[in-house]
Amino acid sequence: MTHAHTRRGSRTNPLVMLGIAAALVAALFAANAFLPNLFDKPLPDRAQDGLTLTLSVLIESLPFVALGVILSIAIQVWVPASFIHRVLPKREWPRRLALAALGILIPVCECGNVPFARGLMMRGIGPADTLAFLVAAPIVNPVVIITTHQAFGMSGGILVARLLGGYAIAVLIGWLFSRHPDPDRMLTERFRVACDHAHDARGSVLERSLSQFVVELRAVMPALIIGSALAGAVQVIVPRSALVAIGSNPVLSIVAMIILAVTVSLCSNVDSFFALSFASTFTTGSLVAFLLVGPIVDIKMIALLRTTFSGRVIAVISAVTILAAFAIGAVMNLVV
Repeated sequence: MTHAHTRRGSRTNPLVMLGIAAALVAALFAANAFLPNLFDKPLPDRAQDGLTLTLSVLIESLPFVALGVILSIAIQVWVPASFIHRVLPKREWPRRLALAALGILIPVCECGNVPFARGLMMRGIGPADTLAFLVAAPIVNPVVIITTHQAFGMSGGILVARLLGGYAIAVLIGWLFSRHPDPDRMLTERFRVACDHAHDARGSVLERSLSQFVVELRAVMPALIIGSALAGAVQVIVPRSALVAIGSNPVLSIVAMIILAVTVSLCSNVDSFFALSFASTFTTGSLVAFLLVGPIVDIKMIALLRTTFSGRVIAVISAVTILAAFAIGAVMNLVV
């Protein structure tokens, strides 16, 4: 991949973003024109709510993105690759289990874990093993554990189901992609080029740190902005009352909360308090499904994953996560 091709690709990004914005505006006016009775609020109020959510998701995520970028630079520049490989277990399963548990030491939500995961791969950790970390970390990190406990305590087994379920899904996804015949094809061409540039980087540690800081921000910030905007737009287009109306059904409630998790795109550090507001009307299993799906495959996270992984990989991650969360939620509804 040449530098010229990379520059051409970057010039097309504004056109892509403009097309997405035009499509969202068209969908907004179409929904308002043809299905006006579905919405409780007029279009201006919904548009204001959507803009508020967009800004809140963006502002809420920025500190964690910055922390994730800093941790990524620490891994890429300051920590020797030999140390990382020496610390991690050599065998596949123990290494994958260790990486999935690594999030316990890192108080970063899903937004910051993407640049950190990029740093791991730039230091030679395989994509499949990195995915085990990337999927588990937004759920098993200490801040999420504390906030989930504050919201639900130990009642209903929600905290335990979230932690064990998230860890199991991460290990499953890591194992599935470890069977991939060509791991490099799991990654975007742009990220592979960034890896080559990182390996060829010259200069002092400070110079390389600053250079990599710019690279990571340029890769992650556009995706974060687009993901936040999409999450806000969905709030304007999709009537939430339609989701809440089916909250008592043991099956449909899980489906509704999974859809809600994908669309609202909340940070995993605070999503438990949002889920708590549905506790009186939705089943326990649906709340668990929401808390499992949101940190892994919400709109914002998908946009961030697209900076690094191919569309096919993201589709598999989304399908496995949603199916597993549905199964766990169904079992919770039967048991609790």
